[in-house]
Amino acid sequence: MPAVTVDNVLDLPRIAEPDPQVATQRTVTAVASAPSGFEGEGFPVYRAFAGVPMEALDPFVHMDQMGQVDYAPGEPKGTPWHPHRGFETVTYMIDGLFQHQDSHGGGGLITDGATQWMTAGRGILHIETPPEALVVSGGLFHGIQLWVNLPRASKWNPPKYQSIEGREVTLLSSADGGALVRVIAGDLDGHAGPGSTFTPITLAHATIAAGARLVLPWRPDFNALVYALAGHGSVGTEGRPLAAHQLAVFGPGSALTVTASSRPDGDTADLDVLILGGEPIREPVFHYGPFVMNTKAEIIQAVEDYEAGRLGVIPDDAIMPHTARGADRRPER
Repeated sequence: MPAVTVDNVLDLPRIAEPDPQVATQRTVTAVASAPSGFEGEGFPVYRAFAGVPMEALDPFVHMDQMGQVDYAPGEPKGTPWHPHRGFETVTYMIDGLFQHQDSHGGGGLITDGATQWMTAGRGILHIETPPEALVVSGGLFHGIQLWVNLPRASKWNPPKYQSIEGREVTLLSSADGGALVRVIAGDLDGHAGPGSTFTPITLAHATIAAGARLVLPWRPDFNALVYALAGHGSVGTEGRPLAAHQLAVFGPGSALTVTASSRPDGDTADLDVLILGGEPIREPVFHYGPFVMNTKAEIIQAVEDYEAGRLGVIPDDAIMPHTARGADRRPER
């Protein structure tokens, strides 16, 4: 169960369903299944955007669903120190605990519904790793890391860090009370989330009860994506099936619909989805490893700058990866 919840959804502000006589429902253009893999020191992920054309994702670049996994003692893993340039990383912990530190002074614990929003801009080094106590005890680990592109004019901005606690997200109810919606960034029906972004986006996490339907107004100038974290149901008024670890890509319109199955199976009766969209940047994207730039020459420059230490310096009080506690502090390449 997601950490951020409420006793009574009906006590929350309601999202008004769009007027069907005015709003244009978005149809589903594609549903893609996320392949599984491993990241960092070896924690399991689902590559949510695999196989989806970049023009359908714009302004997003990459998204991993981290877990869901219940670690035994000694098993939790994270990432080593590594660089970024040219985009923003958004780490949303649905359940569990991660520790963040970066070379610009940002950092802290990301736990139980919290989000850390790091703008890499012209360059930064950071690490995300389980704290020592969690490595010893083990425990539940489930989250999302999303990469949001920056327009050319903002790629050289100074790095920035935002910490958004779970209690700070905007909580809303669907019109009939069948869904709990957590707005992390952007706006839904006039209700703004706490995240501050360079690129206009909306990011929300919805839990939809079995048999319930969520109909949302959606900015016509944004793209629209729905990723299933757990459960199953359907997307669009056409009822396209959607199951855990699948991404639905929507076409144009001003409203979108997600419905939870009335006959759930698996570990949960609810359908948990991440709903995201943004204003397309429509600029060339050259993506290589931890760098997202506009040209190959800029990528080469980013690699050279990293190797020369111009993307940041690991601080003296640096957190170390749990597989290398007490080892050399040079970041892996």
